Amino acid sequence: MDPVIDDTRRIIATLANLFRREKLAAEFQVLSQGTCSIEVSGYDNWDGGTTIYGIYCRVPLELYSNIELEIKGIEQSIKNKAETLFRSYSQSWIDEVVVSPELTEDIQGKAYRTTHEDLLNNLELQKSLMVSVSTGGARIQSVNTEYQARYSEIAEGLRERNLDNPNPFSDLWQWYGKWSDGALPTYQSRREYLGKMFDPLIETVKGMKSQIINPVFDDPTGWVRVDRSMGEIKLRLAQATTEEQYQGVGLLARETLISVAQAVYDPDLHPSKEDISPSKTDAKRMIDAYISAMIPGKSNENIRRHARASLDLANDLTHRRTADFRLAALCAEATNAVVNVLSVISGRRDRD
Repeated sequence: MDPVIDDTRRIIATLANLFRREKLAAEFQVLSQGTCSIEVSGYDNWDGGTTIYGIYCRVPLELYSNIELEIKGIEQSIKNKAETLFRSYSQSWIDEVVVSPELTEDIQGKAYRTTHEDLLNNLELQKSLMVSVSTGGARIQSVNTEYQARYSEIAEGLRERNLDNPNPFSDLWQWYGKWSDGALPTYQSRREYLGKMFDPLIETVKGMKSQIINPVFDDPTGWVRVDRSMGEIKLRLAQATTEEQYQGVGLLARETLISVAQAVYDPDLHPSKEDISPSKTDAKRMIDAYISAMIPGKSNENIRRHARASLDLANDLTHRRTADFRLAALCAEATNAVVNVLSVISGRRDRD
C-alpha cells in the first residue's frame, strides 16, 4: 500500500482549505472544482530510495480559460504548499503539479455557414419584399427570382440552427394567392400578417449569440486580473437567464473597470484634475486622471467621455430591476472597449 496515494483525497482537501484560508482564489478553484489525482511519476534510488509523485488536476474548460495566463504560477504555488504536507510522508517527494482542461466529448457552439447577421438581413429583406409586392410596390415578375434565391438561403440558415421556417411561401405567386383570396383584403392586414409571421423569428435570431467573432484584438491584455474578469463576464453573459444574473454581469463589469483603473493609475504620475485623490475603487476618477495625463487636450475629450460612459452604463445596469440580455451585452461590450482603449494607450498593444 502507498500511504500517499491512499491519502489523495485528504491531501487535496487539505491543500484546498489552506488556500481558501489564505484567500488565494485561483488555487482554491483548481483544487475544489477540478478532478485531482496524485500519481507516482518516478523513483530515485539515492539514500535508500525516494518515491516521486505528481499532482494532476483537470479543471472545467471555463475555469481553465479564465486562469490560463496564471497556470504556471498556480502550479508552482500548489507545489510549494504540497511540499509542506509531503514532509510527513517518509521518502516521498512532490516533483510536479499539472493543471489541464477537462476533455470534452463535443464541440461547444457552432460556426454557421450563414452568419446571424446575414440571416437577419435576409429575413428583413424578405419581409420588406413581401410587403412591397402585396401593397402596390414591386412587380412579382421582376423580383420573384430574387425572392426564391433568398428563400433558399433563409431556409438553410434556419435549418442549421434547428429553427422552423414560418414562411410557407417559397414563391411570390403563392403569396399572391394568399392575399388575393379575400383573407387579407387591405394593405394594413397584409402588413400585420407578415409582421406576425416574421417578427418573432427576427427577435429570436437577434437574441442568439454569434459564434463567429472578429475582435480587433484576440490576445489578452496581460493584466491578469482584468483578463480573468473579462473571461468571467463572457461566461456569465452566455449563461444568464434572469434579471439578477444580468445585473451580476453589470456588477462584474464595474469590478473589471476598477481593476483596470488600478492597473494603469499612478497617483504620482496621474494627478486628478479635481485635486481630489481617487479612492481605490473610484474607477471613474482614476481612469479620467490616467487618460488626461497620457493624452491631454480637448481633442481627446471623446476618449475620456467614452470611458466614463462605460462605467456609468455598468453602474446603471447593476441597479436596474429590469436588466435583460441586451443591456447586459451592451455593458459587456462597453467594458471590453474601455479595457482595450486603456491597453492601447498604455502601449500594451504596440507592435514589436
